[in-house]
Amino acid sequence: MVATAARLFRERGYDGGGVGELMAAAGFTHGGFYKHFRSKADLMAEASANGLSQTAARTEGVDPAEFVEKYPSREHRDGRRDGCTIAALSGDAARQSADVKTESAAGTENLLTALQARSDTPGDVDQRAARTMLIDMLAHSIGAIMLSRACPDDAPLADEILDVCRKEILTSLAHDNSDQPAARRTEA
Repeated sequence: MVATAARLFRERGYDGGGVGELMAAAGFTHGGFYKHFRSKADLMAEASANGLSQTAARTEGVDPAEFVEKYPSREHRDGRRDGCTIAALSGDAARQSADVKTESAAGTENLLTALQARSDTPGDVDQRAARTMLIDMLAHSIGAIMLSRACPDDAPLADEILDVCRKEILTSLAHDNSDQPAARRTEA
């Protein structure tokens, strides 16, 4: 039920379907909903946690450059139902309950942690600079998907946004990982 709701929310937004429709999609009756949840808001928070943990799990072991090669892509843009919960629902989450916002923040932190694990090289950059770089990379990647999705599917701008952002993020990552002193990377 939660996994089905997570997919439907990513595809349609939190307000894109009622409890009855969500339950039918999961193979349950509308009345059964209240055996599991007090409200739709409770399901939204749990579905968010579920979707966000899936995103973090898919990112485990992926280095930042590999993440950027795949994340701001046409495939991800068009695969909203199975894509990243953050890119699909950040705009909606900002207008939801504190529980949904808390799950969104925790999920974003888990994604950053998963990416951090592969980006750390002892002595390469300090933790603060590495985190700054990852937050910038993630925000830029998510923004690219969101802007591209706001365009018509066949609009050249939709692909241009993804291509330009992917290239710029990868250039930034290469610059951040160059042999510059860590102090200069932090200032950039």
